[in-house]
Amino acid sequence: MTFSYLIGLHCPKCKEQYNADQIRQLCVCGSPLLADYDLHALKKEVTPGHLQGRIPDLWRYHELLPVREKSHVVTLGEGMTPLLSMPRIGSEMGIPNLLMKDEGIIPTGSFKARGAAVGVSKAKELGIKELAMPTNGNAGAAWALYAARAGIKASIVMPVGAPEITRNECAISGAHLCLVNGLISDAGKIIGQAVKEYGFYDASTLKEPYRIEGKKTMGLEIAEQLGWKVPDVILYPTGGGVGLIGIFKAFRELAQIGWIEERLPRLVAVQAAGCAPIVKAWNERKRESEFWPDSATAAFGINVPKALGDFLVLEAIYESEGCAIAVEDADLLEEQGRIARYEGAFVCPEGAAAFAAARRLRENGWIREEDTVIALNTGSGIKYPETVRIDVPILQPGERINLE
Repeated sequence: MTFSYLIGLHCPKCKEQYNADQIRQLCVCGSPLLADYDLHALKKEVTPGHLQGRIPDLWRYHELLPVREKSHVVTLGEGMTPLLSMPRIGSEMGIPNLLMKDEGIIPTGSFKARGAAVGVSKAKELGIKELAMPTNGNAGAAWALYAARAGIKASIVMPVGAPEITRNECAISGAHLCLVNGLISDAGKIIGQAVKEYGFYDASTLKEPYRIEGKKTMGLEIAEQLGWKVPDVILYPTGGGVGLIGIFKAFRELAQIGWIEERLPRLVAVQAAGCAPIVKAWNERKRESEFWPDSATAAFGINVPKALGDFLVLEAIYESEGCAIAVEDADLLEEQGRIARYEGAFVCPEGAAAFAAARRLRENGWIREEDTVIALNTGSGIKYPETVRIDVPILQPGERINLE
């Protein structure tokens, strides 16, 4: 059986076609490129039954992934994260069918491992020796560690305010790590100059076509975990928005090969009030966003003032009849604590933002009581210890616990 049905790349803006067996970054028009598959052949030759007995990781969907040869796969066992019922907090919100796709237990502690696994695997297949990227933390950590596993050198630039543990992950992998006193947009400018000077493969968000294919597997897994059914709503914490674009792409491809019905889930882009360019564009019914000045949020992973693929994020929202919503830091941090107390899950601030958004959308009636709703928790709360402030009594030996 064919390992991958990849047939090429195309530009979603100018429709230019490209050979996927050559190193490609952006289209000549400056747009990100998207991977294409021979879905007609795949539909005839592969069924959901072929997945039975396969290893429960994202590579079980290898026909819909861009790596042509199994020998080039770089893996740490990523994928097939649990889809958990959240009955107590769901009941409290008035959403009985609330589920969480928990990416906090994936290798490197965040969903970024998906994009890194597929992106690094394809880079290895294309003969890449050195890559570089800017990051808010988790993506750089994932790409640095997967690059190390593949024997590829990595250069990473992240803001000084990124979570310290992600800095440590990059450093221990042997990557060349630099910090910038600024935002990810500032890190991106430094990486852009390094790419020009040293000829690095630019692994920045959507500047290579394959990170999105790894993120796409969240959508593939959700469909399989629901018995090839489509949920009503998926809420996604949105910075660069690659995961939302990927989930949208996954459901469209599954519909084309007949594995699910044509109906799409309503996709919700969740942003922090301190950095909400997609929300502003959606409210104004625009097709692209504007740079968000002086951005700041406790949900550091979604602090992206201007996403390269913003037009693709907005397209996914419009076509799925979804929406975009911003939540205050105080609300998402309160939700983070509430989820831990109700469900025993220590989610990241970005994941908490998705739950806070679900609460708001249920209150205003956009989410209905009967809807099946999935909130994406994109990483482990353990990676963000600074978001939790506690006052703990210190006892002397032999002192009794006072529960009053």
